[in-house]
Order: sequence, then C-alpha cells, then structure tokens
Amino acid sequence: MKSIRRCQRIITLFILAFIAGMGVLVWKINKESPFYMMHSDNHELGMVYDRTGSVLFDGLGKGKYEDNYFIDIGNLIGDDKGQMENTLVARNIDKLNNYSFSEGLIREGGQAAIYTTLDHYANRAVYNVFGNTEGCVCAYNYKTGELLVCVSLPSIDVTKGYDNIAEMKPGTLISKTMYGTVPGSTQKVSTVISALEIMGRDKLFSKSYTCSGKYVNSTGKEIVCHTAWGHGVQNIQQGIENSCNPFFAQLIEDPDLPLNKVIEKYRRLGYAVNDDDMKYIDIDGIQCERASTTLVDSGDFNTEWACIGQGETLVSPIQLMMWQSAIANGTGKMTMPHLIDHCTDTYGDLTTYGKTTYSEQLFSETTAATMKEMLITNGNNHYGGITSAPLAIKSGTAQVKDGDEENSLLVGFVDDERHPIAFCVLMENKYSTALTAEQILKTLLDSLSS
Repeated sequence: MKSIRRCQRIITLFILAFIAGMGVLVWKINKESPFYMMHSDNHELGMVYDRTGSVLFDGLGKGKYEDNYFIDIGNLIGDDKGQMENTLVARNIDKLNNYSFSEGLIREGGQAAIYTTLDHYANRAVYNVFGNTEGCVCAYNYKTGELLVCVSLPSIDVTKGYDNIAEMKPGTLISKTMYGTVPGSTQKVSTVISALEIMGRDKLFSKSYTCSGKYVNSTGKEIVCHTAWGHGVQNIQQGIENSCNPFFAQLIEDPDLPLNKVIEKYRRLGYAVNDDDMKYIDIDGIQCERASTTLVDSGDFNTEWACIGQGETLVSPIQLMMWQSAIANGTGKMTMPHLIDHCTDTYGDLTTYGKTTYSEQLFSETTAATMKEMLITNGNNHYGGITSAPLAIKSGTAQVKDGDEENSLLVGFVDDERHPIAFCVLMENKYSTALTAEQILKTLLDSLSS
C-alpha cells in the first residue's frame, strides 16, 4: 500500500514538473518567437511616423508615395536591408515587430509602429533649400530634447533600393549629423566656456589682445586672421563676434588659462582629449560620435589651432547643438536628444515612451548666463532678419580636404519660450554655391514656426 502511494506521489510530481516545463516552454516560445521571426527572411515590419502622423517608413510596403517622398530622412530612418546599420529602423527593429506567437504573421491588422519626434514638413523644407549643395542640419527642442530636424545630404529614398550603391556619393548612407566634422570657429564656444570656468567673468572680460592680421605665437608660428588688416585691440566679446583667430591664440597662451585646466574643462564638456577612449552619445540606439581633440602645449601651433576649431578637433553637429541647450536653459546641463516619442505593439498597445533627460553638470549656471548674453549680443549685432525672436548664434568656417575646401557652420538657439529651438547648420564647400548657411537657417526656423 505504501509503495502504491509512493508511486502515486512520484507520478504526481512528474506530471506537475511536466506541466510546469510546458508552461515555461510556451512562455519562452511566446517571448522569443518574435525575435527569431524578425531575423528570418519572412518578417514584416510596422510603420514609422513623424510627430503629425506623416509616414516616414512603410514596413508593410502598402502605401503609395510620391517620388523621393522619404529622401529627406532616408539616411536617418533607414530600413531593414542591412545597408544602413546606424539608423532608427536598424537600431530599433524589434519595436517594429508585426508578429505574435498566438496570431502569427500579421500583415493587414498589425499596428506595430514607432512615432518619432521629427517634423517631416520641416525636414523636407530644409532638404529642398540645399538644392545641389551638400551638408547637414539638426535642430531640437532644447527644453524637451525632441529631435525635430535631422537632414543630411546626399541622401537616399530607401524605397528605390540599392542597385546603384557603387555609384552613390560618399556619405549617402549615413546621417552626417552623427559624425565628427571640423567645427571651425564654432569651437570657440567651448574655449570661451572653458575660459569663463577657469578665470571667471570679470577676469576674462578684463583681458584684451591686439590683432594686426596675424599673430606670431611663442614658438614662432603664424596664426592668421580672416581679415588681412586685423581687428586691432579687442576684448572677449569683440573677439568672439569677429571670430578672430589671433585673439584666441593669445588667449590660449595667457598664463591665467593653464592648458591642464583647459583639458579638464574640455573633458567635462565631453571631449576625448589626446589618448582618451572614444565614446558615443546614444540617441534611441543610434550612435553619435563624441567630440575629440589633441592638446599638447599652449604655445604649440596645433594646440592653439585645435582650440580655434581646426587641427585635430572633430565634433558632430549633434553635439554642437546639444551644448547650446546647456546655455539656452541656463543650467549648464545638456538636454539629451531623443527621436522616439512612443511606440505601439502589434495590438496597438503603447510600449515605449520618450522622456526628457539631462546630462551631468558641464559648467556653472553663471557661465551659462554669460555665454548666453555673449551669443545673443552677437545675434543682435550680426544676424538680424533671420528670426524676430532673440537669436543666440556663433558662426564657423572650417578648412577641410587639406585646405582645398571650406565648410560654413552656424550653431545657436532661439531664445523664445514658444519655439525653444537649438540648431546646427553645416554647409559644405561654401564657395561652390550661392547658397548661404544663413539662408538654410532661416528656412529651418521658418518651417518649424509655421
């Protein structure tokens, strides 16, 4: 009798273990089957939309769109063909899964979707104004972090495929906003921030240096001004408004600005200096390169040139834009950009929400306030007519391709609670076109305020 009961208990345990095992198996299949389905040759993706519901990517391929409808955001949104890895679709393909274990492949009724923060109308307006000129533009809400515009030319309409990939221009399959570029004099914003943090406002504003068109530094090398006859005696506000290279070379050599402290402040801003490991800024899975530079000696030509925005300094347009938010908000903290507003699954249920986040403290609130005042003064004195609201701005000219070409840059923000927009405009090879970076910026701001 005891042996029968013992057998019954053992059998019961086996049955319970079997039921538990089957439960785990079903749960595992239900959870993991979408992953394997997404990586099969028979998957179907959901949709990507802009902030107003305009289609940015049609994973089901059911819609009818005019020619080049997606070209303004093609190299940012991407697709699932494996040609563009650092794009929204490639980095978030799991969020577009239109498969469930219980219902299988859902083609018509699947509601998996990514709703982005982008403004398709503004992206198209910016893309169109470039014409045959190349470059990139990014803009975001510096209070919320919502990425509104992210245009990079040349670009691609992903619906046309890649039959001519060998004939595509360099940069077609990437968003240049995410990759390091020579910043030119927009770099001087970082140098002034560092000087304010090290010296303080009063001491920095008490400094003056003379520009006669060129400056021979302490090691006998020439730093040339873009104005052959020079700017004369200048203070820091005049130096940044005139974007005067000799002024900034002398500032870097000033004993009150030790290079080791400049390096410390640059690192605080997010630069990889000298042999530092390169890291990335994550924007919903998309990797954005961080700034990098080489600083060796304050009397060294290449070090001075790097602090002016040439030499070995590289900064992505996205990061140039992000620094502006720390100034605009008056906090010294960057608002971190995000591209995804929310996501829905196959059944239309909300799964992911974008949220506003901030960086660590990069510089003091006092420095932010002073830098804001300087950039708005520059905007008032030199950039009237672009927008009716106060415009904080810094321009830059970057020598590239061994000095054979020059790029034009504008970074800044609109000081307007109704339209809190920070931006970076990069126009390549500025002498090859009648277009100006200011015209691109005006188109950007007009399209975002319409």
